[in-house]
Amino acid sequence: MRTRFPHLPLIVALVVLALLAGACTARRTTSSHAASAPVTLTQIVAGPHENVASAAHLPTGIGPLTGPGLPQPLVNPDDILPGGPPPDGIPAIDHPKFERTDTVTWIHDHEPVLALTIGGESRAYPVQILIWHEIVNDTVAGTPVSVTFCPLCNSALAFDRRAGGRVLSFGTSGKLYNSDLVMYDRQTESLWPQFRGQAVAGILTGTNLTAYPVQTISWTQWRTAHPHDWVLSRDTGFTRDYGTNPYPGYDDIHSSPFLFNGKTDGRYAPKTHVVGIQSGSDAVAIPTDSLRRHPVIETTVGGRPVDVWFTPGTRSPLQGEAVAGGQDIGTTGAFSPVAAGRQLHFTATTNGFRDTETGSTWTILGHATAGPLAGTDLKPVPHVDTFWFAWAAFLPGTRVIDTP
Repeated sequence: MRTRFPHLPLIVALVVLALLAGACTARRTTSSHAASAPVTLTQIVAGPHENVASAAHLPTGIGPLTGPGLPQPLVNPDDILPGGPPPDGIPAIDHPKFERTDTVTWIHDHEPVLALTIGGESRAYPVQILIWHEIVNDTVAGTPVSVTFCPLCNSALAFDRRAGGRVLSFGTSGKLYNSDLVMYDRQTESLWPQFRGQAVAGILTGTNLTAYPVQTISWTQWRTAHPHDWVLSRDTGFTRDYGTNPYPGYDDIHSSPFLFNGKTDGRYAPKTHVVGIQSGSDAVAIPTDSLRRHPVIETTVGGRPVDVWFTPGTRSPLQGEAVAGGQDIGTTGAFSPVAAGRQLHFTATTNGFRDTETGSTWTILGHATAGPLAGTDLKPVPHVDTFWFAWAAFLPGTRVIDTP
């Protein structure tokens, strides 16, 4: 792998060893940083393991991903590569515990968290935890979901765990596709690349998961908007060095992605930060630097209007030795600009955004805090903050909006 970081393969290998070692020494532990005892919230139980042919344990990269009773894979099996750890070597969090926002003292102001709202219930999942576990199987407002983060693609996505008449529970397969996390469900052991949200091998091949909008924002932005809502606790059941980045230096615009055997799209450097939005066959990518210059970009995706916003304040978790120590890559949001029965137009302000129709002020979370529309929330549009190489690999026909 050619990279400006000649020791990166060694670093990643050491990370794999650390993850495996941590998995072997897992124990129940409550963080000494927590200001109150974490609590377990109501969870929907996943279905049992089924006696069907497994795709997760068949060889990949060295032979066909086929077997008795398995449908034809949707991708070339040779492109699904072993990433190092075995299935669940990077352990998902299956029994999440939570703390109230106003009791948490162990997250830095500009550190990234994943914000998810379903049915009026909001939760934050700190990237300092997800960077070590990659998957949280949770239940939010009675909806079984998996909240996922792939460090190698810098991508956060959330999915409904109900599919094929089952409630699924996802784990890490130890495999990569286009350098992206490949999940497997523990019920049928089918394989699901995170970016696709679709089973590409196994009994459930062709099954799609429903995606929920998830937004990567700073701890300060979350704390201001949700002072009493739930935050995933460091009491995960595993011993990890939460707060440190196991991939230091990975967020370098010119470095090569790890275990990516595809051809990178030369329009941008591989690790360029972009916002990606897809609707059906239509996909658009917006470089974050373009949003930094123009914090409100109006576009259409799948024939529907979408506003994409940017504000500074969130740091990259993949650059420095600490998750909170990277460069400011900002916070993005994507929303339908329709509220109160009409389409609004927005401009950026010092502290947020303002619509020109009513003069109401809005936060990066799409919430109106003052003016005639105070209390209104724009409908979020699913989007992903990610690296250009990953977005272009999964959606090679993507449009690009790059305003000078």
